[in-house]
Amino acid sequence: MSPARALQGASDGLAYDYVICGGGTSGCVIAARLAESFPPNGPSILVIEGGPDSKDLELVSRVGGLFEAMGGDLDWNFETVPQKRLNNRVINLARGKFLGGSSGFNGTLCIRGCKDDYDEWRIPGWKGEDVFQAMKKAESFHGKEWFKAANDEHGVDGPLHTEPHDGAPISHLILEAMQEQGMPQIDDMFTTGESAQGCGHVPRTVHQGVRTFAADYLRRHQDRVDIMTSAIVDKVIVEERSGKLTATGVAVVNTSGTSATIKARHEVIISAGAYCSPTILLRSGIGPACELDAHSITCRVDLPGVGKNLQDHLVAFVPYEVTTPNLTNDAHLYHPGGAQASLASYAADKSGVFSAFPFGVFAFARLDEQLGSSPLWANAPKHDNTTAATPPRDPTGRLPTQPHIELMHTELYSGHIHGQHHIMFPTPTNPARHAFEMMTLLFAQQSHGTVTLRSPSPHDPPLIDPAYLSHPLDALALAEGARLAHRVATHSAALAPHLSGLLRPVLPERFANLSASGTQQPEDSTQEREEWIAYVREYSATGHHPAGTCRMGNATTPAEAAEAEEGEGEGVVVDPRLRVLGVTGLRVADVSVMPRLSGAHTQMVAYAVGEKAAEMIVQDWWAAKGRGEEGEEW
Repeated sequence: MSPARALQGASDGLAYDYVICGGGTSGCVIAARLAESFPPNGPSILVIEGGPDSKDLELVSRVGGLFEAMGGDLDWNFETVPQKRLNNRVINLARGKFLGGSSGFNGTLCIRGCKDDYDEWRIPGWKGEDVFQAMKKAESFHGKEWFKAANDEHGVDGPLHTEPHDGAPISHLILEAMQEQGMPQIDDMFTTGESAQGCGHVPRTVHQGVRTFAADYLRRHQDRVDIMTSAIVDKVIVEERSGKLTATGVAVVNTSGTSATIKARHEVIISAGAYCSPTILLRSGIGPACELDAHSITCRVDLPGVGKNLQDHLVAFVPYEVTTPNLTNDAHLYHPGGAQASLASYAADKSGVFSAFPFGVFAFARLDEQLGSSPLWANAPKHDNTTAATPPRDPTGRLPTQPHIELMHTELYSGHIHGQHHIMFPTPTNPARHAFEMMTLLFAQQSHGTVTLRSPSPHDPPLIDPAYLSHPLDALALAEGARLAHRVATHSAALAPHLSGLLRPVLPERFANLSASGTQQPEDSTQEREEWIAYVREYSATGHHPAGTCRMGNATTPAEAAEAEEGEGEGVVVDPRLRVLGVTGLRVADVSVMPRLSGAHTQMVAYAVGEKAAEMIVQDWWAAKGRGEEGEEW
């Protein structure tokens, strides 16, 4: 392994042992772990990233800079096709376009889900305990005196520095309100994953006011990994060798318009995320034959599952006006002189509102009681138990250990940002107001969508259709979750006295009745439920957690995948070791491999996939060399 280089774009003649397509969360983890696992004269490693290096990007390191970065040059600026069940709205899908990817373009939350989320994948090596250990490996946790951490569950020597967030005064009131509404406070529950009903504080990927993210992995090994920026991977070069289709390199297009081919002596690893990993496969001739034929792409491997099984968490937003001054952080951003003073504080000592993403406290909740009165819920098909010892599953297929929803809130008004350039809420007209949003994130979604090619050109964005709320239970569950969030805000002694109600004139008059909603008992609330269903269709957007489009399964060949598709509904793309079926020397390693989206925020899952992928690649390298994993010499 020669000294590392920083490459601006690609040129012909380059060759590496491992070529990693995508410098996002999982890709950075893989590259760094390979570099530290191999001896100095070991395999060469290249990371190809479509955006710039993030080393000097202040909008990335400053967590509050995310709002400024969205919609700009550091954003891939993807969009959905019009979403039929969201009143034909087009949803903006922000993704980080720089080294580190969306780990530097997110809300910084470390929410792991529960172990049952991963156990139910039923894939060797990917049980809940396996995934949780991989998350732990990524972390260096820094506690605070007021936060009762489950220290045995946190990592202490990983590249990712995490700590809990000191909330604004509004957060302390909402924490009390959540408890009033049946969600007890449970210490570090979002790390342990042991509670489906409760509230508390969430550790963040922030330390001492600075974002920590996947590029930090590479900083520790920057002398061992070549990093190519401003270069987009077009496709994988697939050739027949010894009677097997083999990945031998990648075709790359530079932002300048020139193109090049880079050889891969051992493996190509695609880590471009749930939107781009399937499109690289499709342009490579790997995917549904009918789709490839429509774009005049020669089919090398007919894998119907490529680009299918897209899952994403949908979030509903409800804004409230606060009458008590300075409970929220609006004064530090929107009121006269606030933003300037906050920027000065951050420049001086990395403090203030720009040192954290403006989320407060969080809760998990089951909705069995709220949903029980719905005929749609009562008549929905029941899911079989996995074993005789497994508790009954509800109509969404979830166990009692798995929450239906997550409740969270902002610590200032940000409704005009959630929709990005497709504005969901307008900016309040009076800059001296105080406000926040309650947010409901749906974990129990049944809707699956697709990612397909718009054209064979790597410059054209994919056609992304999450098919939000296409399953009728999704609209029902999200509406009931939003109604529960509304009760937290307006029917709790801790919080309600400080609110005037829904934020006006942000919400149109047709939703005026929601101000008084939540007072009826579930059995008498059919009309109210329909009003909330109408609301979430208009005021919900992506949770930025796309996954599943290169599904992992237990199949080992395309023929087995075809059989699995018939029984399981969606085709398998990669095996349990993340190897693409039908092609030697090709893996996909990012959250696109998730068979089912977990009740988690995908940041920590992406780190876990990267950690586990690196372990597998190292094991397979040594096996190919005829040595044990602990070989003493190269």
